[in-house]
Amino acid sequence: MAVVDRVHELVAPIVADAGVDLYDIEFSGGILRILVDVEGGIDIDAIKSISRRSSRILDEVDPIPGRYTLEVSSPGLERPLRTRQHFEGAIGAVVKFKTHIEVEGRRRFHGTLVGADPDGFRIDLDGIEQVFSYDDVTKAKTVFEWNSTPKPGSSSKSVGGGVNPDHSNQEAN
Repeated sequence: MAVVDRVHELVAPIVADAGVDLYDIEFSGGILRILVDVEGGIDIDAIKSISRRSSRILDEVDPIPGRYTLEVSSPGLERPLRTRQHFEGAIGAVVKFKTHIEVEGRRRFHGTLVGADPDGFRIDLDGIEQVFSYDDVTKAKTVFEWNSTPKPGSSSKSVGGGVNPDHSNQEAN
């Protein structure tokens, strides 16, 4: 049994007891990452509790040979997409990803995720829908796009120097 599978077996009940979802587990470079989430965002107390309880069980069972660092956190705003469930949960989001081989002369893609099924996912790339297999992807994540709405009281001019159409650009006589 792979290390990640064994860790999943051990920590899944702890995460469920905390009332949150186990988003992902990865083990790389001596770091064991347990990513947890809940609708509306996870709080630090839940992360601390899951971390303490996971650390205890991992020390008792010792499923990982040698030394490692345990990290328990939220997947964040820009979430890694590794499984079919990750892609299904991100439908409608802007994503970027890299493929193993060139597809139409490139390996990096950025677009809106419009669908996912057992065989792969569909991306809207500038108005053209393209299908990719999960196996084609080396790395993928959602992309957080900052809201471009100006803060109250800030200048009404846009970044490009234009004028907000709700305000007149004429001087009073």
